[in-house]
Amino acid sequence: MATPSFTAAQAPTSSTKSQLDQKPGLLTIVIFFAVLGSGLLFTAYSLMHDMNELGTVVTTWTPFLLLGVALLIALGFEFVNGFHDTANAVATVIYTNSLPPNFAVAWSGFFNFLGVLLSSGAVAFGIIALLPVELILQVGSSAGFAMIFALLIAAILWNLGTWWLGLPASSSHTLIGSIIGVGVANALMHGRDGTSGVDWAQATKVGYALLLSPLIGFVFAALLLLALRAFVKNRALYKAPKGDTPPPWWIRGLLILTCTGVSFAHGSNDGQKGMGLIMLILVGTLPMAYALNRTMPADQALQFAAVAEVTQQALVKSAPLPAPADPRAVLSEYMRSKEASPQLIPALAALTGNIGNEVKGYGSLSKVPAEAMGNVRNDMYLTSETIRLMDKNKVGNFDADTTGKLQLFKQQIDNATRFIPLWVKIAVAIALGLGTMVGWKRIVVTVGEKIGKTHLTYAQGASAETVAMLTISAADMFGLPVSTTHVLSSGVAGTMVANGGGLQTKTIRNLLMAWVLTLPAAILLSGSLYWLFTKLF
Repeated sequence: MATPSFTAAQAPTSSTKSQLDQKPGLLTIVIFFAVLGSGLLFTAYSLMHDMNELGTVVTTWTPFLLLGVALLIALGFEFVNGFHDTANAVATVIYTNSLPPNFAVAWSGFFNFLGVLLSSGAVAFGIIALLPVELILQVGSSAGFAMIFALLIAAILWNLGTWWLGLPASSSHTLIGSIIGVGVANALMHGRDGTSGVDWAQATKVGYALLLSPLIGFVFAALLLLALRAFVKNRALYKAPKGDTPPPWWIRGLLILTCTGVSFAHGSNDGQKGMGLIMLILVGTLPMAYALNRTMPADQALQFAAVAEVTQQALVKSAPLPAPADPRAVLSEYMRSKEASPQLIPALAALTGNIGNEVKGYGSLSKVPAEAMGNVRNDMYLTSETIRLMDKNKVGNFDADTTGKLQLFKQQIDNATRFIPLWVKIAVAIALGLGTMVGWKRIVVTVGEKIGKTHLTYAQGASAETVAMLTISAADMFGLPVSTTHVLSSGVAGTMVANGGGLQTKTIRNLLMAWVLTLPAAILLSGSLYWLFTKLF
């Protein structure tokens, strides 16, 4: 068969538009609110159960009110994230008649739910690493709550604004801008250079992921479409659907598979951002329950103490200097300034020994008393981040044996502090999954109708979704937050160019403006809110 020509495809069919305009039935609405209510009740029950299990005595309800508000805002962010970002996953199956809109949205929501439940947690703690160390160490204070409220509210406001305008802006981009804004504002408010308030090395790593992922989506989706053209000579794949006609069975299966994969990958990547912030909130307000992983067996705690001891000995051997009076202050200053002093290694050795002695003395993490839980976790977090930064900056010139012991000790610390309870995953999964079912139409219409000048073809939808699924899954494996929105929308744009249909200049200009403005707008908004909340609190 001859090579398919790239003629302009027809405009969106009236059938597609009528399907998009269909209202959800009464049963759907009932199920939605039943699941929402069940999720909120389950979250409240899980919190109360954990508190009662530890025999927590409530003397004032103020921290718990703040905790409830913070959790609602964090889950609200994931809810907005659901209908803002995941609409991209269903646009291709809707506009190629592979699935009816309402079924596609419910299908995507379910696999978002599964993606969150089965996520690794690497992205969650990668996001936390962007926050200022001094605020993480006092996350339960008024400044800590101001930080959480500022960055989450700023991200929600910008996401809602871009959603209202139908712009597929990135929730990941927005959240990271909000985190940077809080860090810069915190540094300026304490009389320091604004650049000292953020781990710019980690921010740059995340920035590269956000910058490169749309380019990968554009280029590889275009190449995949051209490859399909070369090897698959079915002309129907490269034309717009006619009426309600679904694509050939194999391309329809591929479109449904990639929609499922993008939804699952979105849940496993984007859902972790909310989980990381929720864990910060829990550690700050209920350290006795969530500061340390109490499920770690006692024999692992003994192994932890032994690793701490040999690591301390290796550090002392590397730098046989007297330990400073306050090792925590030395490590905190290094984390802020990134400049190593002669006291850095002795301070790290001293704090490593203190941590090992504390864990050995208590016998297991579950036996650490409530009043000591926050301090033990802070010491562990500070030590882990110092080791990470020293390794990145090649500080110490350690031999291979000492380096191996440091990394093993860091792994032990991370196992003790970097954990996410199942109920947190379930709560975030419900919020993100339900969010996909609300307000999705605005973004779907933009992706399906307004990026290219022609209607989305079967081959274009399959190419864009396949590349998005693989890109997001790869980023999840490496613990990098990427934008589902940017990858998928740029993939659609790439296929439009490769198919010869062209792009709608106005939409592309608006998308680029949203991409450029998201970071500075989120920085300014979250920084201003952080300043305001610190004054109010």
